[in-house]
Amino acid sequence: MPAPRTVLLTGAAGGLGTLMRELLPEYGYELRLFDVRPLDDAPGAITADLADRDALREAVRGADAIVHLAGISLESSFDKILAANVQGTYNLYEAAREEGVRRIVFASSNHAVGFTPRPREGDPLIPVGTPRRPDTFYGLSKSFGEDLAQLYWDKHGLETVSVRIGSCFPEPTSVRMLSVWMSPADGARLFHAALTAEGVGHTVVYGSSANTRLWWDLSSARALGYEPQDDSEPYAEKLIAEQGELDPDNPDHACLGGHFTTNPPIWPY
Repeated sequence: MPAPRTVLLTGAAGGLGTLMRELLPEYGYELRLFDVRPLDDAPGAITADLADRDALREAVRGADAIVHLAGISLESSFDKILAANVQGTYNLYEAAREEGVRRIVFASSNHAVGFTPRPREGDPLIPVGTPRRPDTFYGLSKSFGEDLAQLYWDKHGLETVSVRIGSCFPEPTSVRMLSVWMSPADGARLFHAALTAEGVGHTVVYGSSANTRLWWDLSSARALGYEPQDDSEPYAEKLIAEQGELDPDNPDHACLGGHFTTNPPIWPY
């Protein structure tokens, strides 16, 4: 599809949102920023909660597409996850439907399949179609988001690319992250591909760079036109020297979701 000009970026004050605020305009997008936290360095940014349906509909109006990063990105109580990630994502989809937006890129997560055993040497890569096994209420909310996206495609013709993001940071910070890391530049490449590919319907992809130690299959992302350029391997020697190789007998290392399956980090707000 033609590259959308105006893209609503929700969660623009978060870590990933901040990275994409810097990188996506290089692809010609005019970003409309939305977050519950004020963006003092971005005049015109919309400060509102996903629960505010009027503000959300106003934010969506006139946008060509949406990159939905807003919500709780760690584990929290079920009630908080329900409000932010389940009800909030529904509110966004309803606003998009009402305003005629035709494409959403939804930030799903590897934690939607977090209890999937991680591949060992010689095992095949984990396919997108592997059964969902969420590792937290957070991961459960991302499973819901993928199903909501499918419903809105089947019922309303609203297209979505659900990106099961690994870890998007300037560089990997753990041995596990060597397998799931997505460089910020590759993140922007993937979001651009997701915004512009033809006929996506509802497509689920894994979001990472082309890592030497990759655990999952990137073929559905590549089919959108995504061509990752980066690899975590240059960081491997230092991280392994500091932390050691992954231990198959350590429960924190047994599954795709890592320590989210045993002792997940808790949302601080």
